[in-house]
Amino acid sequence: MTFSRERPPFVADERTQVVGWLDQQRALVRWKLEGLAEADAYRVALPDSPLMTPAGLVSHMRWTEHCWFNVLFLGESYEGNPQFQEEPEDADMMVTGVPLAQLLDEFEAQCTQSNGIVATHSLDDVGKHPDFKAAQATLRWMLLHMIEETARHVGHLDAIRELLDGHKGYY
Repeated sequence: MTFSRERPPFVADERTQVVGWLDQQRALVRWKLEGLAEADAYRVALPDSPLMTPAGLVSHMRWTEHCWFNVLFLGESYEGNPQFQEEPEDADMMVTGVPLAQLLDEFEAQCTQSNGIVATHSLDDVGKHPDFKAAQATLRWMLLHMIEETARHVGHLDAIRELLDGHKGYY
């Protein structure tokens, strides 16, 4: 699925607007990384945050989508999601050797799956995973959180990209 960098319509129902804003932020992830040298995708730009590389952020965003929509909302198993590993910390950002193009494709595939989940549930439905308090949130809350989460990391990508090769742009 190709996500649009366009803002959602000024007048539309809540679901169209909320998903539209999230899809715009998702589209900006790939756009911020277009033309980035493969080696730079793994290069550390922030010395005190060695895992916050472009590749690490894309992987983190993929697994965060999985966490909120598949695990917390649907109640699926968290096995296989590195965010739930106790050791090493931040395992979801450890992606050395995985091509950036593959990470972006996996992120977008997860986003497409997340949109399928959202499309088939009420925004007032609450999560189903019995082991996590955050699962008590409504789907609406989770969508709004994902807009915040994704937009924050798009900002990180913007700053990191400028530090790596000077490329910058609003959208």
